[in-house]
Amino acid sequence: MTNGRLIVLTGPTAVGKGTVEAKLRADHPEVWVSVSATTREPRPGEVNGVNYWFISEEEFLAGEKAGEFLETAVVHGMAHYGTPLKPVEEHLAANIPTILEIDLQGARRVRERAAELGLDVVYVFIAPPSFEELKRRLIGRGTETPEQQAKRLETAKVELAAENEFDVVIVNNTVDKAAADLWQVIATEYGL
Repeated sequence: MTNGRLIVLTGPTAVGKGTVEAKLRADHPEVWVSVSATTREPRPGEVNGVNYWFISEEEFLAGEKAGEFLETAVVHGMAHYGTPLKPVEEHLAANIPTILEIDLQGARRVRERAAELGLDVVYVFIAPPSFEELKRRLIGRGTETPEQQAKRLETAKVELAAENEFDVVIVNNTVDKAAADLWQVIATEYGL
């Protein structure tokens, strides 16, 4: 069904997944990163089709029922999120390096569906150098209250414990090195 292998990128909160992915894309613009769909309202500055595909709950549920998503989730009991399947399949069929950046639960759902969909997947975990460094990064970014930080750190402990579920673990000591390591995985999988 597809030529390339889907790269599923996961890691705990504040590990720098998005920063590593942005560096990878800056160095290798040929890499395509899937854009998720959501039923939540756009935040200031977010662009439809760039940050997310913003769709109605009715559209989302109809697409979910029709099998149009690789994986879906309800986040915080309110908004639906999901990975549209068709663009992923199209990019893989064209042998375009394809990444899905997703949380641990999403990665597990992809694992459940991959075989039935004929998808070949490489699961990559971005890890912090240490839990203390992860904590420092989370607090240092200053975007969450102390209560939110505590909750995210508890979640991060659970996510870190799942590291052995992944095919490849990349330690994010520096963004440049982690992005280069991620490119090595992609280059190997795609014969680049």
